[in-house]
Amino acid sequence: MTSGLKSLINSAKSLAIGDSGTKASITELFPTVDKDVDGDDCDRDCDSCVVHYPKNFKIDEEDELYGFVKGWSTHVLVATGKTDWVRDVADEKGSVMQAIGGAKGPNNGKLMLSASNIPTPHQTSDYAEPTTVLLLPAFTIIENVTPATVPTLISEFVNKAPTNKSPLEPVSLPKSLPAPLPEATPAALIELTTRPCPHRALILLCSQKTRDARCGQSAPLLRKELQRHLQPLGLYRDLDDERPGGVGIYFISHVGGHKYSANMMIYRRPDPFGLDKVERGKLAEGEVLLPRKADEAAAETASSDDVGAGQCIWLARVKPEDCEGIVKFTVLQGKVIKPQSQLRGGFDRSRGLLSW
Repeated sequence: MTSGLKSLINSAKSLAIGDSGTKASITELFPTVDKDVDGDDCDRDCDSCVVHYPKNFKIDEEDELYGFVKGWSTHVLVATGKTDWVRDVADEKGSVMQAIGGAKGPNNGKLMLSASNIPTPHQTSDYAEPTTVLLLPAFTIIENVTPATVPTLISEFVNKAPTNKSPLEPVSLPKSLPAPLPEATPAALIELTTRPCPHRALILLCSQKTRDARCGQSAPLLRKELQRHLQPLGLYRDLDDERPGGVGIYFISHVGGHKYSANMMIYRRPDPFGLDKVERGKLAEGEVLLPRKADEAAAETASSDDVGAGQCIWLARVKPEDCEGIVKFTVLQGKVIKPQSQLRGGFDRSRGLLSW
């Protein structure tokens, strides 16, 4: 395909996907690392990385990426404790995902639905048992969700939660809410409860090998490398670690674009580690740059001023050797290292910018 024809097709796709009028350009949405500001190594791949993809791991390296993701308003992650699912997670029989797929949609925009490997409350794989839902960009955990309570989940939580287009204002959702069970069940109430997500940032990796084997191969390898760089900072959080102030890494179901594996979505609270405005390239020799203390982050997260996620940075074509830079600049400071080859899109609520 000639470059002219490909450009024409990409322009048509961009117009079809956009739903908010004007969108931010690739240079406007997120800051890009700059050697004068961030130091000479800001765009360097990790030379100590010993993790590698299989030799047959081939992806599309030619397509333009930015501006072609379909816009969404809220993102729901359902805890399943699994890392792979049926091809369409809305077809998981008896699951909360199936109930959401068949329910009336929210009134505040498109909902993105993802199954996740977040542990279920009792480590069960029975979809009939109550489970946990993580609502983004609200950064709110909703507990005791069952297929029967999905209508209440949508009407009382998703509909009233901030969206990717909402200004940064305190999240105001019910702390608890009784949801009536169907008449066929015993006359009882199940209480849906909410609490802030303890993480300052989330890294979501597509792991669904039923959609593409490359996703199943890449997600565990990237998590291993991300862990290697987050642990010395005291920020790595595994699936059962809810200490405040850290970075949660979760596997999720298909998000689209598996031919650009690995896909990585990074949700960040506003200036989550107090480093967004730091100019690394201007630090004194030997000066150590550390994220804010966990207790300070915990107090902010638990406060009435919790506004949820400020950004979502969606990257693709991520390789293990990219992880050091992604932790250092993207997770900690909200900067993109390779926008032309890796940035698919996202949003910045503080500036009211979206990629669609």
